[in-house]
This record gives sequence, C-alpha cells and structure tokens, in this order.
Amino acid sequence: MGMAIREAACDLIGYINRSPSPYHAVAEAVKVLRGAGYQRLEESADWHLVPGGLYYLTRNASTLIAFALGETWVPGAGCQIIGAHTDSPCLRVKQRSKHTSVGYNLVKCECYGGGIWATWFDRDLKLAGKVIVRGENNALNSRLAHIDQPILHIPTLAIHLDRTINDAFKFNREEQMIPVMGLIEKDLGGEPDNKKLSFAEKQQQSFASHHNSKLMSLLSAHLGCTTTDIVGFDLCLADFAPAGLGGFDSEFVMAPRQDNLVNTWAGVQALAKHKTGGSASAAVLCLYDHEEVGSQSAHGAGTQLTNLVLSRLSNSEPALLAKSISRSFLLSADNVHAVHPNYVSKHEGNFQPTINGGVAVKHNSNQRYATTAMGAAMVRELARRNNIPLQEVMVRNDSSCGSTIGPIISSKTAIRTVDLGCPQLSMHSIREMGGAKDPYYAVQLYKAFYEQFASIDAASSDENCDDDMFI
Repeated sequence: MGMAIREAACDLIGYINRSPSPYHAVAEAVKVLRGAGYQRLEESADWHLVPGGLYYLTRNASTLIAFALGETWVPGAGCQIIGAHTDSPCLRVKQRSKHTSVGYNLVKCECYGGGIWATWFDRDLKLAGKVIVRGENNALNSRLAHIDQPILHIPTLAIHLDRTINDAFKFNREEQMIPVMGLIEKDLGGEPDNKKLSFAEKQQQSFASHHNSKLMSLLSAHLGCTTTDIVGFDLCLADFAPAGLGGFDSEFVMAPRQDNLVNTWAGVQALAKHKTGGSASAAVLCLYDHEEVGSQSAHGAGTQLTNLVLSRLSNSEPALLAKSISRSFLLSADNVHAVHPNYVSKHEGNFQPTINGGVAVKHNSNQRYATTAMGAAMVRELARRNNIPLQEVMVRNDSSCGSTIGPIISSKTAIRTVDLGCPQLSMHSIREMGGAKDPYYAVQLYKAFYEQFASIDAASSDENCDDDMFI
C-alpha cells in the first residue's frame, strides 16, 4: 500500500472516530473547510459572493452545503455537485428516557434507520450528539457532547436461558433492547429523583426530570453547566471501540458509520483541495442529514435547500437558475454492497464490486438510482483520463434495491445525476468493513470531477437526436 493511500485511510479513520453523530461529522467538516479558507454564510443574511470565493453554510448543525466559485464564475454558471449524507443507523436517546428494572438503571432509546440491530448487543456503547443549553438571559444554545466512555451496554440473554438463540436471534426492540447504564444503588449523582420540588423548580427541571439523574449529571459535567441548564438534546449511541485498519496486510478499514462517512469525508477532502483556477463553474458539496429515514425533513435531501442555494447562486433569477441547472451535474455518493465471499449468490453475477477495486457506479432501470447512460459514460471517461479505477453495480431481479439521495435531489431539482459509492461489507451493522484503498480513490475521483467534468460535459451531447437516428 502506497504512502498516500495509507495516509488517506488513516485520515478517514480519524474523521470517523471524531464523528460519532451527524453533528460531529459536520463540525469536523467545517474545521477542514475553514482551514482551507472557506467563509461561513448565514441563510438569513444577504450574500455578497465574488468569483474565486469559498463559502459554506450549515442547517441544524447536521447538514452542510459548501461551494467554491471559479475565478471566472458568473451567476447562473453550472455547478459540479457532490452529495452525501451525514447520518447512519443508530440508537437515539428518547426524549423521556428514564427507566429502571430489578435494580438496574437503563436508558430508553429509539431505533433510528434500518440498522442490523442484533449487532448492537454486547457492545460497549458511548454517547454523542447535540445538547440544548440555557445560558445567560435565558438564551438557548446548542453544544456538542461526546461522552467517550463505555457507559452503556445491551446484554444478550445467556444461551442457558434460551437454547434456540443460535437458530434465530429474535428480540423485542422496545422491551429487550434497552441499554443498561448502571445499578440503582450506585446512582449517587445529582439530587434524588424523588426530591420534593416547588412548582417553579419543577418547571425549570422538567426536561432533566425525564432522564436518569446520573446521565444528566454526566452531560452537565461534560458541558460545564448545571443539569437544569440542559433543556433538550439529540443524543446518539455509538460503538465505543475505535475505527482502525485491519486484515493481514491492513487492507481493510474496520469502522462504524462507513455508510456514509466515507463519502462525506472524501467530498470534504476533494473540495478543500480543489483549486478554482480559471474555472467558470462552481464546485459544490452537499452533506445532508436524515437519508437513513427517507430525507423528508427541513435539513434532509428532500428539502428545498439545494434549490434555494442554487437560486442564490443565480441571483434569484428564474432564467439564470434554469441555465445553471441545465449546466449542472450531481454525483450522489453513498456506499455500495461489495460482493460477499460467503453469500456470493446474493449478488448479480456480472456485477460484483470488490473492496479496494475503486468507486462503483450504481445502475437501476426502475430509478432507485438516478444514473443515466450518458451520465455513466461521462464518469467512465473522467476515470479513464485520470487512471482511476472504477466499478459498476446492479442488483439481482429477485433482490430488493435500496435507494439514496440521488433520485430525491434529481427529481426535486432536475439536475442530471449519477449514483455511486465505495464498496463495503456489513452495511448498517454497528461495525462495517471497507477498503483501505477506496477512500483514496474516491478523493481522486471527486477532485477530478470538480476540476475536469465541466469540459467533458461541454464536449458531450445527449440531446442531438435527428431524424436519421430513427430510420
């Protein structure tokens, strides 16, 4: 493995370890972009954009859009867009999480997305996300929290009490998948849960009272505030074990949340390294939350945010926006299923993408993916010119096909799109298995897309049909 490839893999691993929630994924992305000279924009303010400018904005602290304007950019120019998502299947602490059972303190959680929930049992779990804190003059502010300690655990039932467990591991997600936090007799933090309070105190402590006092004390100590200052949160559980390289030759990345932090990281790296030069177009990166639950939120890919940003890049003039959309192209980057060595029959025989074989273009005639014939051909040409490995994937006719943000953004904006991603195994498990080379290949492909795709697009035509074609 070359030094540049290994360094890319290790940088990705560091990003994953520092990003246990979508909020941290965006915060880490912002650090990289700021280091590359990007300036923050506010949606509610006027924008004064200039050619060569580097900008970004966030929404809900879990979605980010960043763009680099070419040196000869003018409003209405085309955009080369890379889209990915910041969320992954996980357990999230319920807004009323306090729960006890036979001497144990537990934390009630909600299943987010389509996780392989059996893999969350018997793992040491930590806690991370966004906490809303009341500060001076009753101002509410969001703060990031990352409790990097193994404070939670979901124990399985011993085989002696269920002899069928190896035949079919079945469980009730509401009743038998509640993380254990500690023992009641050792819950000594904070005030007793049964302390008598005045009405005013109850109003002030209403949020904290719905959660275990030990949990609230841990959060308040981490944030440097009181438990009554905490008035809301969105907290994710995450695997405590850090990501790392694995395999005999360190050819694998063993890590949680590779779907889809691999492409989030690669998109950020490509944009941060992008040189605007004499470009007339805009290089855009869209990192959306809530893909794992359908994208239908104010900060998911189903929102109007993409259109709103493109409109502002077109001076809010419909004619300029229409021209910009016709000149724009989206790479929807979300990981794909690598061929599984123990389940080869689950894969289409002519499409078996391999780990470390490069990014794979996704195809589906039923529009579960937005890739078109011309779009795929142009991406192949981009890879050919830069000697970047590229693969392709389709699912079997007797297998269901997932989807991603590509069809959603494409249908909302009318922007031409290709869906692609890095191959991996164990998708949606608490621990996933990807390639150590593919992150490097992804950055190279995405960087080339920003810098060269406009010229390939300009030299291609998908609308040049004439009567001779139908003879």
